[in-house]
Amino acid sequence: MCRLVSALPPPARARARITIGGMREERAAGPADLHLHSACSDGTEPPAAVCVAAHAAGMRTIALTDHDTTIGWDEAADAAASLGMTLLPGAEVSAKHRGRSVHVLAYLFDPAEPQLAAMMQRVREDRIGRAERLVGNLARDYDIAWEDVLAQRTGDATVGRPHIADALVAKGIVLSREEAFAEMLHPASPYYVAHYAPSPRDVVRAIARAGGVSVIAHPAGRGMLPIPVLEELVEAGLGGLEIDHRENTAPGRATLRELADAHGLIVTGSSDYHGSGKPNRIGENTTSAEMVERIIAAATGTEPVSP
Repeated sequence: MCRLVSALPPPARARARITIGGMREERAAGPADLHLHSACSDGTEPPAAVCVAAHAAGMRTIALTDHDTTIGWDEAADAAASLGMTLLPGAEVSAKHRGRSVHVLAYLFDPAEPQLAAMMQRVREDRIGRAERLVGNLARDYDIAWEDVLAQRTGDATVGRPHIADALVAKGIVLSREEAFAEMLHPASPYYVAHYAPSPRDVVRAIARAGGVSVIAHPAGRGMLPIPVLEELVEAGLGGLEIDHRENTAPGRATLRELADAHGLIVTGSSDYHGSGKPNRIGENTTSAEMVERIIAAATGTEPVSP
């Protein structure tokens, strides 16, 4: 059940390793999947179930990165601790560059930092109005109503296109989320409605201000940002790139690795798991222990939840 964050560790500098009796102990064991979604945004399982699924898949360090929200952090923290896993609380923050959607993963930030919190709240609020308008457009030609979409939501999750897709499936209008996104919910569709999102630079700066570490999600999968733009984001405080992701092209990965090497960026690999909402499977791509430790060491907003 998604609920408001209330019991996370207070903001403090997180260290990748601690020293006990002169011995160094890693705080984040591998394998690590740092891009998981729950029903608090557009996944299909509650945060605790995501943690259970990750543990069953062999993961020992994970990050919950729901879209523009932290309401699943408490539940995920409790579940991860009970399973003996390390959790990096996070979010996937929406952004736009010249009309194109850009997603920025944020790890270990302070959820109470005013600017980032307000930024995510505005995106969530606009997403609701946008979803209602989109459903209204669809209702001109199909038997679907706003109530059908709300029935697909879990708890306090913000309604978005995935919930509309699930309603279309439930009504028998399409066969799958993939079909809905490829047709009716595609930006080129006559039913589509654009939504507000800040610039990637503003998002990266806000994450840094909140003590978090920013990583561009699937940066070579949906039309890669121009290299000069990525370099501007590095100057603004970008921490890393999610290079090992099923949506990234092979040429794009090679280009991004060169960029990461040139600027000393963190390189991650993740599944982008959404439960049954996408074919992505937990652990299909993972992040090395070295890179996890770099994220933890660089963050000052929120500590990881460790067993």
